[in-house]
Amino acid sequence: MKSANHGRIVFLIVAAALFAFGGYWAGTRTTTTAAGAKVAAPSSSSPDVGSATTREKRVLYWHDPMVPGKRFDKPGKSPFMDMQLVPVYAEAGGEAAGVRISPSLQQNLGIRFATVRRAEDAATLELVASTQFDESKAEVIQSRVAGFVDKLHVRAPQQKVKRGQAIASIFVPDWLAPQEEYLALKRSGDSALTAAARQRMRALSIPDSMIATADRTGRAQSHLSLTSPVSGVVTELNVREGAQVTPGVTIAKVVGMDTIWLLAEVPEGLIASARPGMSVSATAAGNAQRTYRGKIREILPGVSTATRTAQARLKLDNRDGSLIPGMLMRVAISAAKAEARLLVPSEAIIASGKRTIVYVAEGQNSMHPVIVSAGRELGAETEILGGLREGQRVVASGQFLIDSEANLKSILPQSSDNAQGTSEGGAAHGKTPASKDVSPMAQMAPTKPAEPQKSSRPSTAFHHGSGKVEQVTNEAITLSHGPIGSMQWPAMTMDFKKPQPDSFKEIKVGQTVQFSFVESTDGYRLKSISANTGARP
Repeated sequence: MKSANHGRIVFLIVAAALFAFGGYWAGTRTTTTAAGAKVAAPSSSSPDVGSATTREKRVLYWHDPMVPGKRFDKPGKSPFMDMQLVPVYAEAGGEAAGVRISPSLQQNLGIRFATVRRAEDAATLELVASTQFDESKAEVIQSRVAGFVDKLHVRAPQQKVKRGQAIASIFVPDWLAPQEEYLALKRSGDSALTAAARQRMRALSIPDSMIATADRTGRAQSHLSLTSPVSGVVTELNVREGAQVTPGVTIAKVVGMDTIWLLAEVPEGLIASARPGMSVSATAAGNAQRTYRGKIREILPGVSTATRTAQARLKLDNRDGSLIPGMLMRVAISAAKAEARLLVPSEAIIASGKRTIVYVAEGQNSMHPVIVSAGRELGAETEILGGLREGQRVVASGQFLIDSEANLKSILPQSSDNAQGTSEGGAAHGKTPASKDVSPMAQMAPTKPAEPQKSSRPSTAFHHGSGKVEQVTNEAITLSHGPIGSMQWPAMTMDFKKPQPDSFKEIKVGQTVQFSFVESTDGYRLKSISANTGARP
């Protein structure tokens, strides 16, 4: 009985063990199958996804994000930074990749659009002008005798005078004797001698009015009164009371104010657009409601070295005296006839000095840059001479944000002298190395300025530098070097090719070295390198 119970207990223990092992085996089988399904699902579908991605996204070129202006037609290591080149893919709508911005983001950024339009418009030059005395109305008051200024009736320049108003009184002692002789001969009754004495006084420039006064009063006149011949402003007063004057001395200068000159400053590049006879309208800052009209009389010869402008002179009617010299006025010079012009808002244009860019909006919220040739500004719009066509939509506000994004994506139009694709990127450092992690600090390191197009013939100039050895392979040595002045390079990490695979065997990773290199058709080739303990990159 006891043995039977013992056998039953053993059987139960064995059964429990078998049950536990079976549960473990089933759980392991299930977990393995589930894990395999999880792994197998993406692996089985990856070829399809990869092929779809390959079909949808075609690589246009490779570039270094830190130097977006350079393009390469092969993958590889950047010649500028210690990082791999990044591919740029063709957009789904075509290769003309642009900047895509969703409608909601366009609204948040305040991006506005305008339509390129063609309009009949007469070319108008908006210029700044200043008023000036009309020198053709100037009159000079001079003394024709020797004497002394007895009294000045005008005390200072810029004083207004009327026609016939006395300016100065001159005491002329030399006129007394001829007049006394004339009066004595007249009293003697000798008409012949009296006539001769009168002729002598006229020869001495004694005015007929003074001779008439002497005849009427019977006394010699000693003071000559000089009067203004026109109504205007005394611009010059060259004497003071008591001053001695001689024949030909200018006493004063008076300029009439019935007309006034307006001198418009024409930029040097627009001199050919301003011609004599063109109609001009001008408004003064103090009275914008009134418009003065006239015509260009002449373009003064000469360009100011300070302002690089020439002066267009015109005459304005000023009989009401509303204009005075020195006033600033806005001038609009209109062409004779209107012409059809292609116009865009001036704010849509980005001018960098080397090129002028407008961002054109296309379907699917895409905007791409177009180089245009801009003409003159017509109010708030600018004439487009080439690069756009009528009806296109351009970005009129917020384009500087789009331009920054275009720079980062390296989609700005390339100049004709810059290659859009080159194989130098992939071949600059030999084989394409395996990708490796690049620290954010390495990506933020300064970049080398854009290099000029390399010549087909290698350069023989030697360049020298110092740095630290980061990696040594059969093809190249990777150096973290300091600035190299002869190449205008900042400090960076890059590869230098070996002359032969077994060259520089003594160079090890971690050493600080002095090296020299030359620029060749396939990159930068080391000529010499030597360890220099204590040197710092």
